[in-house]
Amino acid sequence: MQINNRELSWLSFNERVLQEAQDKSVPLTQRLRFLGIFSNNQDEFIKVRVANLIRMSAIKSEKTIQTTEGFPVKDILDEVHARMEKTEHLFAQTYRKILSEMEKNRIFVLNEKQLNKRQSQFCRDYFKLEINPQIVPLMIRKSTKMPFLSDEYIYHAIRMELENNKHPKYAIIRIPVNRQSPRFVELPSTRNRKELIFIDDIIRLCLDEIFFMFNCQNISAHAFKLIRDAQLTVDDDITKSLMEKMELGLEERMHGEPVRLIYDKEMPCDLLTILMNKLKLINFKTQAGGRYHMLKHLMKFPTIAPEFEYADLPPLPHPDIQPFSSILQVIKEKDIFLNYPYHTFDHIINLLREAAIDPKTERICITLYRTAERSRIINVLMNAVENGKEVIVLEELMARFDEGQNIENSELLSKAGIKVIHGFKGLKVHCKLIYIERKEKLGHKGYGYVGTGNFNETTARQYTDFALLTSHPEITQDIKTLFEFLQNPHKHMVYKQLMVSPYHMRAQFEKLINNEIKNKKKGKDAYIYAKFNSLTDVRMIKLLSKAAQEGVEVKLIIRGACCLQPEPTDSEKQPEGISIVDKYLEHGRMAIFHNNGEEKIYILSADWMTRNLDSRIEAGVPIYDPEIRQTIRDIFTIQWNDTVKARDLAWQDENRYRTILDAKPCRSQLALYDYYKKKK
Repeated sequence: MQINNRELSWLSFNERVLQEAQDKSVPLTQRLRFLGIFSNNQDEFIKVRVANLIRMSAIKSEKTIQTTEGFPVKDILDEVHARMEKTEHLFAQTYRKILSEMEKNRIFVLNEKQLNKRQSQFCRDYFKLEINPQIVPLMIRKSTKMPFLSDEYIYHAIRMELENNKHPKYAIIRIPVNRQSPRFVELPSTRNRKELIFIDDIIRLCLDEIFFMFNCQNISAHAFKLIRDAQLTVDDDITKSLMEKMELGLEERMHGEPVRLIYDKEMPCDLLTILMNKLKLINFKTQAGGRYHMLKHLMKFPTIAPEFEYADLPPLPHPDIQPFSSILQVIKEKDIFLNYPYHTFDHIINLLREAAIDPKTERICITLYRTAERSRIINVLMNAVENGKEVIVLEELMARFDEGQNIENSELLSKAGIKVIHGFKGLKVHCKLIYIERKEKLGHKGYGYVGTGNFNETTARQYTDFALLTSHPEITQDIKTLFEFLQNPHKHMVYKQLMVSPYHMRAQFEKLINNEIKNKKKGKDAYIYAKFNSLTDVRMIKLLSKAAQEGVEVKLIIRGACCLQPEPTDSEKQPEGISIVDKYLEHGRMAIFHNNGEEKIYILSADWMTRNLDSRIEAGVPIYDPEIRQTIRDIFTIQWNDTVKARDLAWQDENRYRTILDAKPCRSQLALYDYYKKKK
């Protein structure tokens, strides 16, 4: 077993996403969307991880600056750049192949030079109505002071050759992409044929209308985009509220230092030179790309036909939750386990709605990390206040790239009369909890929710996550205690059931792993089965490796970055690991320990990463209900036996698909849907 670098391991994960775009068994438009996911992932990786490596490599020191895994930063940065350059070429090649396959199915993405007269007029009309009102060209002259160019947009750099003038004129146009102007526009076309165009090319078609005042002999537009450092700095001014500090920090992030310039490789040299001079990007990392940038918008590529999409798998109701019946009463009688997106997230909306109007409910507490843009969760919490309930919301402002949305949520909730509390500097609140308190005949009773994913009805259709609904007295008391701590962080709290980081979770997991080692040394059975998004904590990796060397069976399902690198040998005394990338983003986290036959099973919000174990408020909950325990075992078994979408982590650099001799084909996400469907 060796330890892999986090950044390189993450790049391997994103290459698995790219594999899905290359997989001909994946429906055509879904393959385009996987390209969009890859592009979005890569941009965020550059903003965060590459930017961090660049900052570290700039530190002047007599010692070689190293990553947390012990690799020289400059070596890793060089390898990261080389890997990204290679995958960008593969991305472009894959995109061309998908377009070619689409054309065989009579679906065409045209540019402005391929339009017929009818389509050309359609685009000009569309431009006048939808696009032109949003365009404000910036002429570039010697005296021009460049405004701030956001990395949230794509830009056209314009070159105009004028009649009887040796000197060309230059300009910049921001391409507006929003609800009003989607990136792709469907064109009028003949029967049995679909044709679309990028909004970029509609603008190219209409350059003569934008710059009509110049007598242009030739005019061209070439796309470019900047990627900026996404580091968010929160100052220590005690006179400012956290909200004020966050707003200032977000403004600074918007003006973060450029990390990379990506430009159309067909851009004329004089245009590129003047662009880099005006942006003060001399001796700067650039990347020559294709005609279109910011292809994350492929995630929203229009639905063309059902046969080019994944079959719809409608979320299932939980068999114990009947329509128009009390969910609180069900939870009072037994624990409920939900696994999104196989189960409907509507159960949680309905639970909160019931609590909001239930005469016996007095208090609702919830942690919010990322919410949907138009959140029903937010609406139902506001409704609860209107019905006289005490509502307490922990709104984590430091959820990367969602900070602006969370500030808006905080202001909206506060105005509605909800008590809003925030996380602490340097200690994100990442746990997913709900606490509902009712006044019943025998006194106050708590109802709790502990989950692995966000209270976000949009991503609940796209991510796989686990949740436990319970009225177990000690668990609900722990949830209540954790909310008390979030309001009074100076107090020391004790938890009987919940695993809570950064206080006890690491120590508890280390104890559980060491217990498996101890039992194996005594000749007893021992195993550790775990599923996480990422595994990067070096201490945990070394302990898992030690357990495997002692003969403990260690099986890991790690979707993203995995710094534990099993050796590609037949040796049994090392951890085994797989990664599953499929239609849904694998996001649920679980851990199962043999524990001398008295299995301990947990679901939790934390990955085994240093930040989650040491620098975040996370929560894990033990599972006691026998039926739910069996369900979680079954989930792990079904996923471990995946022979279609599982990659063997012993071959991370190559992302080899996992093979099991004589096994029937198993695509675990479809198998799990069927598993729950049979339980209806």
